[in-house]
Amino acid sequence: MAVMESRTLDMSVMLMEAYDLADLIKNSAETADYLYWKQLKDADEKVKRLVIEFRKSKERFEECERFGHYHPNYHEALDKVRAVEAQLDELEPVRRFKEAERKLDELLYSVSETIARAVSDSIKVPSNDPLASTGGCSSGGSCSGKCG
Repeated sequence: MAVMESRTLDMSVMLMEAYDLADLIKNSAETADYLYWKQLKDADEKVKRLVIEFRKSKERFEECERFGHYHPNYHEALDKVRAVEAQLDELEPVRRFKEAERKLDELLYSVSETIARAVSDSIKVPSNDPLASTGGCSSGGSCSGKCG
């Protein structure tokens, strides 16, 4: 068997395994929970009304934000955005959806990290966690400058 044929075979096996892994993730409890709460959230009339109100208040704030704190309505607009967001977060479908989304994100991150670490410890794995501890120079983390 030629080298090119071997690579093609290896790649097709790897792709089939990737599809199997994707199916496992799609059929996971995390994905089912996420889809369930997404459907409930999207169907909830109070959520729909508050989302529209949130978008409008966010647009007003973005208009004020162009001028920064000096805009006379800046703080009022910001407070309105935060108030509507807090109202949304009080609703069970929104709360439960965000929690399900976080758990699914953790699952996907864990799978990505496992794959990356199997290749090399130096591969960076993207995360949606803004507080992720990536550490090290040129990794976006804080650096003491004492690397060498």
